[in-house]
Amino acid sequence: MRPRIPTILPSARLLQRDYTYNAPSPNYPGHVPTNLFQKLFLAAGSGIYSFFDPKRADLIATLGETTAVPFLMKRLRDTMLSDPTGRRILRDRPRITSTSIHIDKLLEYPENTIGRTYAEWLKREGVSPDTRARVRYIDDEECAYVMQRYRECHDFYHAITGLPIIIEGEISLKMFEFANTLIPMTGIGAVLAPLRLKPKQRERLRTIYFPWAIKNGATAKPLINVYWEEILDRDVQELRNELGIEKPPDLRELRKKRISRL
Repeated sequence: MRPRIPTILPSARLLQRDYTYNAPSPNYPGHVPTNLFQKLFLAAGSGIYSFFDPKRADLIATLGETTAVPFLMKRLRDTMLSDPTGRRILRDRPRITSTSIHIDKLLEYPENTIGRTYAEWLKREGVSPDTRARVRYIDDEECAYVMQRYRECHDFYHAITGLPIIIEGEISLKMFEFANTLIPMTGIGAVLAPLRLKPKQRERLRTIYFPWAIKNGATAKPLINVYWEEILDRDVQELRNELGIEKPPDLRELRKKRISRL
């Protein structure tokens, strides 16, 4: 009598098991749920590649979201909740895009208004408010909006400080933002990005722009609570005074003077 051959071999039973990863449901449109290991993997990969290619805004955005420690993001959200204007921003959920803010109209505003200062900075630097990516990797829906708001207001911070988008300007603003918001990515960028710079550039940061950024970022009122869309016709210097921000030396002028002496 021939031995009976099982219809399913033991090893085959293992292959029939369902190994599909049951990812949690998204918490908001565009949300990509990730566990701690996946966040660490994305943070490491985006951090390494963005260090060598700092123009990759998508990688910098991923680094910002995957290193956004929930405690610190909730702290920033609570900063908004503790302020009447911040609460209105969280309630209204405004977005800053070229359709919500008409750049050409802002260029017609009087000189020294916030709107015109912002529009002229965008034109001068060749930047559009539509380049800001949607937040995907922050799990809490309200904290995701806080990160989105910070990201879309970043160019306003550039405009009122006058810092350009060249690498020294970005690093200086990142240090300012870290002192003001404690978003981890801003601190990571401010500490590691200077490693790519020339000695003279690092000296400018160390002696001029980092002291300015730390002092002003730490003492200024939280910029996350500024409802930019409602104050575009205000005087930009009045806003600086109200927030407690001193404008730093013109970075491009310092670079030009340095080059002219060579």
